Amino acid sequence: MRILLIHAHPRADSYSTALREAVRCALEAAGHEVTLRDLYAEGFRAALDAGEHARNMVEGANEAGIEDHVAALRQAEALVLVYPTWWYGMPAILKGWFDRVWSPGIAFRLGEGAIEPLLIQIRRIAVVTTYGSPRWLLWWLGWPDHRVMARGIRRLCAKDCRLDWIHLHDMDKRKPQELDAFLGKVRNHFRGW
Repeated sequence: MRILLIHAHPRADSYSTALREAVRCALEAAGHEVTLRDLYAEGFRAALDAGEHARNMVEGANEAGIEDHVAALRQAEALVLVYPTWWYGMPAILKGWFDRVWSPGIAFRLGEGAIEPLLIQIRRIAVVTTYGSPRWLLWWLGWPDHRVMARGIRRLCAKDCRLDWIHLHDMDKRKPQELDAFLGKVRNHFRGW
């Protein structure tokens, strides 16, 4: 399977980077073709300027400057996102990636009364994320980041697109052996893809 792996953390020495590598190695060992896009490492420009915003809803014109990201997304059969959850959502750079790359003519088309999904080749999405918050608070808040992925992003993919949510809560209180155990859980999950 062709998998697009998106990573969003600014530090190469982060636990998030260790998670990304666990995912990448497990997927490659399972025989998948993995395209890694590390948004911070490549200096992805998340913010739209006024001119880009004006073109953002214009099919074709909205691909200028992000052609390589668009091509990788269109080739992907699965999408894996690895990021820390900050303020109950994805990092701003990842949100900006969705704003810039998942545009009309790329991820969807506006039809009469409905949105037509265009990424129907994507049959599976996985999120690997960490939370500083305790589990009870995430439940109380309604898992806002999960809702965005399950009800919004996944809607633009294959009709039966599966969403895997692999998460670690209470990140700031975890002992090294707990962090190692979660890395093992992540490896095992993606070995089975």
